[in-house]
Amino acid sequence: MSASKQAASPRKGSKTAKILYRPWGLVASILGGLVASKVFHQIWKRVDPQSTDDPPTALQSEYRLRKILVAALAQGAIYAVVKAVIDRGGARLFEKWTGEWPGD
Repeated sequence: MSASKQAASPRKGSKTAKILYRPWGLVASILGGLVASKVFHQIWKRVDPQSTDDPPTALQSEYRLRKILVAALAQGAIYAVVKAVIDRGGARLFEKWTGEWPGD
């Protein structure tokens, strides 16, 4: 098999690697949620400078639906990106330490 085909083939993790990665993945997910929350609040302050409170939620009647949906969309997108970056980085670090990919 050529080097290019080896590089393109997916890495398969062993069952042991997947089990050992679970606690690491859980901690990474919790940290990712915390980081995403902080990032979202900082971005929301810049998007809506007159807002002094937290971003609007669905059950706050004083906000228009449009503003609530924009906040929810931004929060979801930021959370997904931060989670993907942290999950991927955690998996690569796990692979570097153990020599095995934890996924697939």
